[in-house]
Order: sequence, then structure tokens, then C-alpha cells
Amino acid sequence: MKHLPHLFDKQLVFWCQKMEEPFARGSIFIVYFWFGLLKLLGLSPAEQLVQELYLKTVPFLSFSTFYILFALFEMLIGIVFLKRGWERFAIILLGLHLITTVMPLFFLPVISWSAFMVPTLVGQYIIKNVLIATAGVVILAKMVPKQ
Repeated sequence: MKHLPHLFDKQLVFWCQKMEEPFARGSIFIVYFWFGLLKLLGLSPAEQLVQELYLKTVPFLSFSTFYILFALFEMLIGIVFLKRGWERFAIILLGLHLITTVMPLFFLPVISWSAFMVPTLVGQYIIKNVLIATAGVVILAKMVPKQ
């Protein structure tokens, strides 16, 4: 009976090691595909944030076109993370997206911060992308380097 917690711990750790990559892929798929789909359907609560950032960065393209392309881009990221062998492409797309999503912290400080180092709800929404980046690192760490 004394070894039961140790055995449970060992099995749990083994199971987590086996499932870390599928969970990371699945979580990125869920977040990116779902949030992209909400944008595509015009139901995203982030629309105003995206529009504010759009006005500061890419006003040469109509917002409706940009918004649809951005939604499809997010959905593509989610799908690509599910495809084995596409990890390098997926990481590049993820990196590009994470760069764009962190921009409001700098270009829209009034929306992102309520005081120095005190993020608003929008700022927290952006900062949580650290977790998404970490999931990308987990997936990348499981890859075999190119020779």
C-alpha cells in the first residue's frame, strides 16, 4: 500500500509525457480555429481591438478584407498544428501571429494598460499568449532537427 502513491505518480507522469504533444497541438487548434471562426462569423469580442490595431498598422487594405484574411489565417494556424510533418510551417505562422497579437501592448497602451505593469482585461488577453507560445515550444521540442 505504501508504494501506491509512487506507482500512481509514475503512471501519471508517463501518461503526461505521452500526451503533452497531442494536448499542445489540440489546444492550439481549439483556440486558433475557434477564435478565427468567431471572427469569420462576425461574433468575436476582439473585433474592436483588431480594428484599432488595423488603423495603426495596415490602413492600406480595407478592414473587412483584412478581418476576413486574419480570421482565415487564425483558422489555418489551428489546422496546420494538427498535421504531422507541418510543424516548422506551423511554428512560423504561430510566430507571425504572436508578433501581431502583442502589438497592442505597444501601439494601443490606453486599451492594454491601466497603469505601469497593470494590464487591462485586453492586456491580460494578450499576455496569456505566453502559454500558446509555450505550447508551440513543446511541439518544436519533440521534433527531430534537420540534418
